[in-house]
Amino acid sequence: MKHADTPSPVSFKANVGRLPQKGLPVVIDADPAQRAALAAEHELLSVENYRAELLVAPWKRNGVKVSGRVEADITQACIVTLEPVAAHIDEEVEALFLPEQSKLGRQGFEGGGEILIDAEGPDSPETFSGDTIDVGALAEQFFGLAIDPYPRKAGASLEAAGPDEPVENEFQQKLRSLLRKS
Repeated sequence: MKHADTPSPVSFKANVGRLPQKGLPVVIDADPAQRAALAAEHELLSVENYRAELLVAPWKRNGVKVSGRVEADITQACIVTLEPVAAHIDEEVEALFLPEQSKLGRQGFEGGGEILIDAEGPDSPETFSGDTIDVGALAEQFFGLAIDPYPRKAGASLEAAGPDEPVENEFQQKLRSLLRKS
């Protein structure tokens, strides 16, 4: 996995110091080198295309709202057969940011009151320092979360090898017994 100080292959730092009231549109179309780096970073066979369309807009007094979509066509290895599996990603991107010194950002943590968390509700605002936010890295986070962690080729199953073939490991043995019970 990537370290926090390693920039995203699709890094795009938006200057949020003076945003237009209607927001700043940002479009990221990954080139072949960026797509290869995304594939390596997310353990994919390939990324055929990657496009993020974002709007970076003012939010409340000093905050920033980033919204839009990230779309990509990727190829992964099937977890059963290791054959290529194509997938399309179309993920909504939405995040709020507050400057580090913002009272809104500190209120929930220093106020000593309750913090209510709604799993279905919007995420809490993140903080940023300086005048830029890496909206490309943000889009990549949403891209990464949308990738199927267990891609499976149509029709592929653990039973496809046949019951007479040796079981590869203890995990697959347990999984087979669970599948037979259902």
